[in-house]
Amino acid sequence: MQQNATHPESNRDGQNRRIETALIVEDHPLFSDAISITLRMVRGITDVTAVETLNEAIIRLESAPPPDIILLDLNLPDVDGLEGLLRVRRAAPGSLVMIVSSVTDPRIIAAAMSAGAAGFVPKHSQRHVYQSAFDALARGESFLPEGTVLPRPSEGGSGNPAADRVNSLTQQQARILALICEGKFNKQIAYELSIAETTVKAHVTSIMRKLGVNSRTQAVLVAQEARIGNLGSFET
Repeated sequence: MQQNATHPESNRDGQNRRIETALIVEDHPLFSDAISITLRMVRGITDVTAVETLNEAIIRLESAPPPDIILLDLNLPDVDGLEGLLRVRRAAPGSLVMIVSSVTDPRIIAAAMSAGAAGFVPKHSQRHVYQSAFDALARGESFLPEGTVLPRPSEGGSGNPAADRVNSLTQQQARILALICEGKFNKQIAYELSIAETTVKAHVTSIMRKLGVNSRTQAVLVAQEARIGNLGSFET
């Protein structure tokens, strides 16, 4: 078991954080049911809501009190990758988010943790792994299962292809990439930068071309790999 630094939103007074309500965002009903049973068995959580899409999750988060924890799959019918995590974090900044996913690429896990996930548990983990994860989160720690090895951040500049690609962006494109990393949509970026939405779309196209990616999620991953501190962070 690997537990990391204190989570920024956790209690710091030595008291365990309350985890009594949960939202499961998972499109496979049987697996969703299995998670619900696991929550009851390892933590006594009976106030559980389950949805199958990200849009359903956002509607739920905007219309009801936020849950103590959100268990989120990275691959859903209406979203793929870190975009779902970014949107959930924006909708419920006070909730813990634990990724429960079959995606085990260390780069994705590292980016998810940097994006504000409190922990990561591989799908089909045994019950004791979930128990360890909830114990860590309740103590205010992040959680990665035993044996998880995250890539070491590369130094910027020469020898780091990701940094080289990011450094090829113009100042305006770098600002837009920073806002993409914050999970903002084109309309929000246009408003914040006081430019036309069509201009934002043109910049996004250029950014993706320069970074060699074809989605916003991939652009966020390149930004994370390059350790672009001056572009802001994934935190919302």
